[in-house]
Amino acid sequence: MKALQFSVTVPKFIAAKGLAAIFGKRVYYQGPLKTIQIADIPEPTLPTKDWVKIKTIYCGFCGSDLNLIQLHDSPTASPFTSFPCVIGHEIVGEIIETGSDVNEFKSGDIVAINPGLACEARKISPLCPACSSGRASNCENFAEGDLPPGMFTGINSGINGGFAPYLVAHKTQLFPVPKGLSLEAATMTEPLAVALQAVFDNMPKEGEKALVIGGGVIGNLIVQSIRALVPGCIISVIEPSSFAAEFAMKVGADEIILSKDVFQETARITGAKVYKPMLGMEIAMGGFNQIYDTVGHSSTLNLSMRLLSAMGTLSVVGIGGDVKLDLTPLWLKLQKIQGVYAYGMVTYDGKYRHVFNIALEMMARTDIQADILVTHKFDIEEYRRMIEVNMNKEKHRAVKTVMAFNE
Repeated sequence: MKALQFSVTVPKFIAAKGLAAIFGKRVYYQGPLKTIQIADIPEPTLPTKDWVKIKTIYCGFCGSDLNLIQLHDSPTASPFTSFPCVIGHEIVGEIIETGSDVNEFKSGDIVAINPGLACEARKISPLCPACSSGRASNCENFAEGDLPPGMFTGINSGINGGFAPYLVAHKTQLFPVPKGLSLEAATMTEPLAVALQAVFDNMPKEGEKALVIGGGVIGNLIVQSIRALVPGCIISVIEPSSFAAEFAMKVGADEIILSKDVFQETARITGAKVYKPMLGMEIAMGGFNQIYDTVGHSSTLNLSMRLLSAMGTLSVVGIGGDVKLDLTPLWLKLQKIQGVYAYGMVTYDGKYRHVFNIALEMMARTDIQADILVTHKFDIEEYRRMIEVNMNKEKHRAVKTVMAFNE
């Protein structure tokens, strides 16, 4: 079967980085040093009797996929990946075969896939502390057990991702799609779960002021999640793209802050006082109670800390590389910086549940409008076009792009 496969070696990494600096980012997806290409691979079979085979319907293209292709990821994560791998982790599909130990699902079921490949999928017992505590996506055994290294489906050489017509998934990865929910919405389950988990981990209170940095897919879904869970929270967004800013306002943001006016607007919205140091950027005393940084670069993290209130929480949602931080606001304002990654079990409406189930339920109730974010569909032969659209979303008025199979 045809699949979209990523692969890189250390020499290729160095050469591609050098050429991309001269000839541009097309080096990464066309030419002799491309990191991504269509490959013919065998159709997968069930690894063991607690797995299922799935016919892919849609797979979303994530910003992390683009970062991977363009070699932006930190090498620190390399022990927990394996190449070559078929990318794609935002997956909805139809079960077409079940192992004999799979009892809760049957052929014909439409499911969203939690891509995490944790202790249970790797046949590791006892479970690690993260898996035992309900946060299997933060498993300590991503390079151990019966599978090759790889944190999730899409960066694992032994389990192909969703940019292929078929894949396999462990029974713990499966979440039934409610009847009546569009498949476009179901494709957004994974990114919505990321956004919901960020908010559950650092929930603002009614009347508090929250700032979301970045109005892309995850930023938009964080806005929607806060609005659904804490209706009285005041939500501001920093987003340079007018198109993305329009979407943020449409789904619940109270206002968009322009980058050039960020300190003045923070003072107006929160009542903070802004001070100018002898050298460098201003700092606000007071500020936003919660900040969700979906970019994760040095510039946005330093800005976030300067806009965050005393004893406020900065949620680092964006996955960046090495950063340089001025830690003065951290100690001066007793701030908390928390990493945000993936999803797990939370208490919601008095029940202990997985965030994937909550995401599907909230979309089915239309508390969150995820399907409106799906703006473009491509087939596998159009993957270069899909990459180019994601490299310039403003021009193409794109939010979420998906690859369609067996539609």
